Amino acid sequence: MRFSFLICFLCFGSLLASASAKKEGYPKEINISYVESPFNLQLMVMKEKGMLESAFQEKNIRVRWWDINSGAHQAQALAAGSLDIASVINSISVIMANAAGNRVEIAGIVSRPTRTYALMTGQEGPQAIQDLKGKTIAGPKGTVLHQMLVAALGSQGLSLTDVNFISMDLPEARTALLAGKIDGALLAASLIIRSEEAGLKTLFTADGYINPLLLTAVRPGFAKKYPELLEIYLKTQQEAYTWILHNPEEAVGIGAKIQQISPEDGRALYTWSGMDSSFTQNDLASLTRDTAFLLEQKMIEQSIDPADITLPVAFGK
Repeated sequence: MRFSFLICFLCFGSLLASASAKKEGYPKEINISYVESPFNLQLMVMKEKGMLESAFQEKNIRVRWWDINSGAHQAQALAAGSLDIASVINSISVIMANAAGNRVEIAGIVSRPTRTYALMTGQEGPQAIQDLKGKTIAGPKGTVLHQMLVAALGSQGLSLTDVNFISMDLPEARTALLAGKIDGALLAASLIIRSEEAGLKTLFTADGYINPLLLTAVRPGFAKKYPELLEIYLKTQQEAYTWILHNPEEAVGIGAKIQQISPEDGRALYTWSGMDSSFTQNDLASLTRDTAFLLEQKMIEQSIDPADITLPVAFGK
């Protein structure tokens, strides 16, 4: 109900912004999603330091942040034209939206967090990927974690049909594993750290199996209508990235405080984050593999060409 209200409210705000754009050339405000998890340090630093607010001030544009963690919900808001920029959205959500006919355009990359995703088991549980055969694994279906599991099983000649896969949200999967009700749980970010502290172990991460991408995306037509505004956003994101590289301890402290975790856990998540600022042809190839995965799992009915939804600005052009 609250998300539906948000979409309606944002749509109304978008109409007002459009009216002002016609009058002055730019909207009075720009709507941007705010996504902390798993550990999106560039975004947390930008917001904490008011970097975007300062960057857009000379255009007399107000920055409005919206807490929308779900990639699917961000894609829905972008396609509806009520969210201008999805600051951090996973590649799976982008592909699924476009395959459903709701255009979402890729403007850049935030990170490749391969170590942020893992399959965890009990200390006496499966000791190798081959041992997962016949076991019960829980995690969110149609996500990077689901894709990671399929790829890891495939590396050993197994498929998803060789395990009992139950679709379950991350906290519930962790609870079920701790209670001994399942043999493995697909977990991410701080849940991995908390689970290791509780005695569980990491069987494998996404590293070496898939290349998860967290992207910056924009609503259809935004880049064409407001190229300068998109340039301001991406330039500011780059400035935050550079500042973090030069001030890692202070940056991690900001992220740890926001996520209410210890500095030590913050350092671990920073190390795992795979933070980057350059979208590459390898990333485009990864999106093609993601599309093939979703088709194989019958989660989309038609293929898409990732190159068609990736803006030149993503490559720095």
